Amino acid sequence: MSLSDAFGAGRFAITSEVGPPKGTNVAEMLATAEMLRGRVDALNVTDNQAAVMRLSTLAACVHLKNAGFDPVLQVTCRDRNRLALQSDLLGAASFGITNVLALTGDHVSVGDHPSARAVFDLESVQLLEVIRLLNAGADAAGKELHGSPEFLVGAVVTPEARPLRPQMAKFGKKVSAGASFFQTQAVYDSESFKRFMEYAHQFDVKVMVGVVVLRSAGMARFMNKNIPGILVPDPIIAALESSSDPQATGIELTARFVDEVRDYCDGVHIMAVGAEHLVPAVLDAAGLTEGCIA
Repeated sequence: MSLSDAFGAGRFAITSEVGPPKGTNVAEMLATAEMLRGRVDALNVTDNQAAVMRLSTLAACVHLKNAGFDPVLQVTCRDRNRLALQSDLLGAASFGITNVLALTGDHVSVGDHPSARAVFDLESVQLLEVIRLLNAGADAAGKELHGSPEFLVGAVVTPEARPLRPQMAKFGKKVSAGASFFQTQAVYDSESFKRFMEYAHQFDVKVMVGVVVLRSAGMARFMNKNIPGILVPDPIIAALESSSDPQATGIELTARFVDEVRDYCDGVHIMAVGAEHLVPAVLDAAGLTEGCIA
């Protein structure tokens, strides 16, 4: 099974994330993936997430593909110009990697190489347009390709952005540019998400709600303070703070949220932020027990 299969079958799709190592040893990354085998439809592979240098996302995707997983190649505009972006995308397609998530990317100032020069030759909407051209058999300069990819093209959206109207406008632009599925930034308010989905349902795209598994009240406060577009409500922070086992409470709250919104969207993208071993417990608590990958 694959992410494309899940969408095609109209099944509630499940994805999670793995981070490439800061080095060449991929054993831990593959061990993390093994914990999720049979539980998710695809695994997102982050691309120098938070502007921290790591193993190439393309190389990591190849390792996962060879191990029998369906990877989602995250591609950011921060580090490469349009020549390098297209080369990497074609390289991925040549290895049978068919899922792409187009991102603008965090600025280098927040990462571990703050003196690096950011590129941003393109931004996410423009990257989506380039991927659409590649799928159609041409490069960004209009030159014909000798063999073209067949990417399932994804993008991101932030339903908790305030004001929301600019985010909605960009959502529409991403659909027009070729995005066929979306994974949202982390959401915690089910009613707010349902209102966003009332807007999203006018488009013929798949929307997967994003959730970050909270492990403490401190983690929730840090996200509220430092990550734009994420708002952890006070009652959730209070529940984590008063719990004798905040991690178990975080799993329970995540599962409850997924259950509340699953009828309004097409899947869930679970981000465990270095604690991927918690993802199976979230899926069990949410009643998402059917395996997807052999």
